[in-house]
Amino acid sequence: MLDLVIRDADVVDGTGASSYRADVVVDDGRIVSIVKEAAAAGCQRPTACRELDAEGLVLAPGFIDMHAHSDLALLRDPDHSAKAAQGVTLEVIGQDGLSYAPVDDRTLAEVRRAITGWNGHGDDIDFTWRSVGEYLDRLDHGFDGEGIAVNAAYLIPQGTVRMLAVGWEDREATPGELDRMRRLVADGLREGAVGMSSGLTYTPGMYAKDAELTELCRVVAAHGGYYCPHHRSYGAGALEAYEEMVALTREAGCPLHLAHATMNFGVNKGRAPQLLALLDEALAGGADISLDTYPYTPGCTTLVAMLPSWAGEGGPEAVLARLRDDATAERIRHHMEVVGADGCHGVPIEWDTIEISGVSDPGLAPYVGRTVRQSADERGETPWHTARRLLVEDRLGPTILQHVGHEENVRAIMRHPVHTGGSDGILRGEKPHPRAYGTFPHYLGRYVRELGVLSLEECVAHLTGRPAARLRLPDRGIVREGNRADLVLFDPATVAAGSTFEAPRTLPTGIPYVLVDGRFVIEDGRRTDVLAGRAVRREPTG
Repeated sequence: MLDLVIRDADVVDGTGASSYRADVVVDDGRIVSIVKEAAAAGCQRPTACRELDAEGLVLAPGFIDMHAHSDLALLRDPDHSAKAAQGVTLEVIGQDGLSYAPVDDRTLAEVRRAITGWNGHGDDIDFTWRSVGEYLDRLDHGFDGEGIAVNAAYLIPQGTVRMLAVGWEDREATPGELDRMRRLVADGLREGAVGMSSGLTYTPGMYAKDAELTELCRVVAAHGGYYCPHHRSYGAGALEAYEEMVALTREAGCPLHLAHATMNFGVNKGRAPQLLALLDEALAGGADISLDTYPYTPGCTTLVAMLPSWAGEGGPEAVLARLRDDATAERIRHHMEVVGADGCHGVPIEWDTIEISGVSDPGLAPYVGRTVRQSADERGETPWHTARRLLVEDRLGPTILQHVGHEENVRAIMRHPVHTGGSDGILRGEKPHPRAYGTFPHYLGRYVRELGVLSLEECVAHLTGRPAARLRLPDRGIVREGNRADLVLFDPATVAAGSTFEAPRTLPTGIPYVLVDGRFVIEDGRRTDVLAGRAVRREPTG
């Protein structure tokens, strides 16, 4: 007997084609048969050990989160309902140029400190790995050898690679250091990574000049991967930063995937059409480009990321020393409030847009959910005094929501044919961004059903088939015979994000079933104990 037949589902297959009604048969982790209009045709209907009545439900490929920060969460939380309950069956991690492989003992300690705001310090994690391959093996092993909640693909973090080869210095790499970075990237791709990420407003990755990035992208292209940059500005100079990445990857012959491709801050209100025109021109000229966005206006990052790049040289301890020195701290303030620090995308910081979403020290919890300006006013001090004290006392740990986006830009960009969905979800903090728990049902509930910005078929393609094509995973992202049975069933009339800015950890509604590798990780709307996720290694071409 076959494992499962899903009866009378409205199949939205991930290609963008019109939906159809069918019975879908799953066996041994794959879709083995699709019988269209089975009931109406009066044919012999497939049978299996289990039959699931999907009347009124849409059956789609599992959603692919193209921008996730679950690098430690997948090893910390076997439940991982934040993503599983959304219908996410694959996350792409290693984002923004900073993650935990490849490392040595020195850089592991440094990167753990640098991205405490994203993932916590990791005191609860056994860091048994150092290479990319060892990290992927650790994901495969998961919990007691059973795996993890959902699948994961990994991007080699360019900032971590530079940390290994160059350190935290703001200078050009020597020829020997560049050769070492090339080898580290090539090794990671051969060990199963799908590409390389950068965080070009984060130290130390931001210290790399275009020539250095181009050389690394040549390696990525030679091994069949893609480059995913968080580019140098999403504020002042945003269009120029996009142009830089397009030109750089075209010179390197490397596919480009633009991370959280937004147009934020007041200087970019209504300017999304200019970005899309730039991309259309490049695409017409033969460039290979895709992008991801989240369906919300506020951004989310760490408070320390707002500092000017020169303040980050030397690593986390050097940053803290500069913040403790009054004269240097005043220079930092001037760059942030008057000049416009590169960490804040060249825009003078507006403290009433910076909301503290999480801290490492529980004693600082009263700051969470308040803007820096609100906390400063309550304490009768300047916003910089408040921010500086938080950074020092929490040892660079605070995460923030940055309320600088524009709804018209969000809608325009999500309509573009190369758009894919990415949550950019940071799961840490008392008040995380609701996108971590709600991105995918929010697309379906608000932007499909309520607003009609995308049709259902278009939206599902953006969240499944298109990201699978970018990842070059031919057996995922489409409901097709022979493909992996990573599937989601949802009610198009009720699917919605439960998470809000007030209650960000609320799970979605209208998603009763999610399967990873043919096994139910969500059943009747509840998380099972199944750990069917694994590291997804794409075979390199070089």
